[in-house]
Amino acid sequence: MSAVTVRVPAKVNVQLSVGGRRPDGFHDLATVFLAVGLYDHVTATPAEGLRITAAGRDVDRVPLDGTNLAARAAVALAKRYGVEPDVHLHIDKDIPVAGGMAGGSADAAGALVACDALWGLGAPREELLALCADLGSDVPFSLAGGAALGTGRGEILTPLEVGGEFHWVFAVAEGGLSTPDVYRECDRLRRAGGGSDLAADLPAPGADAALVAALREGSAVGLASALSNDLQAASVALRPTLADTLATGLAAGALAALVSGSGPTCAFLAPSAGAATTLAAAFPAAYPALSPAPGATLL
Repeated sequence: MSAVTVRVPAKVNVQLSVGGRRPDGFHDLATVFLAVGLYDHVTATPAEGLRITAAGRDVDRVPLDGTNLAARAAVALAKRYGVEPDVHLHIDKDIPVAGGMAGGSADAAGALVACDALWGLGAPREELLALCADLGSDVPFSLAGGAALGTGRGEILTPLEVGGEFHWVFAVAEGGLSTPDVYRECDRLRRAGGGSDLAADLPAPGADAALVAALREGSAVGLASALSNDLQAASVALRPTLADTLATGLAAGALAALVSGSGPTCAFLAPSAGAATTLAAAFPAAYPALSPAPGATLL
């Protein structure tokens, strides 16, 4: 093949329940992922050595060296199959960088699928998912798409049924938030409240049955009443203006509002496509999107 392009979706965590900090530094999670129709595209072409280029949103904040998660994905796949990572990966960005929507994870999943096809490896899906898990907690879901419960640190997926479409608006904030910083702030807030931040002292988080039922029934009202994000208080503490963004969306007609993942992108659930268009107009940079969306897809 001379070129392979893979489309990969953003995600929103409609539930993000954060347990205590584990000895390995991660946190136990019960998170319900929902893939949304906001996409990056990763194109792989043959090259002499590994090369990364990028275009689109936030491109000035995309690393173009070996630290890029897509580059790491290509290297990991090449090592697994004993080939050289000779590939040019071009990333067309539409998912915000460091916005809590798994843009980097999506690019890594896209790179794995694209390189697998370009190099003719025929890697089994289970093997690609294992490589994804090694790369990052959100990467397996970027490959899988749809809706899923993520446990462990988020990398262990159980697919969930979705009975209809959900309309979202994502309000993009200037700059990003570091996910490790948000988790550290979550731990600090728990200690400041007189509690513990250690996994040994906290119950293991689990899926919200009402939220899972709302997804299965395709009920936007039911989903709105069950949305939750244990990192939201930490994200707002680090970026206080997010409180105003959330209030603006609710005033503009959102059924519910929450910080997407670790933020700073805010997610608003709308009752209809028309309401989503109206809601998006309330922000200087906001994007309507449908969910669920398919995972990494060869085009």
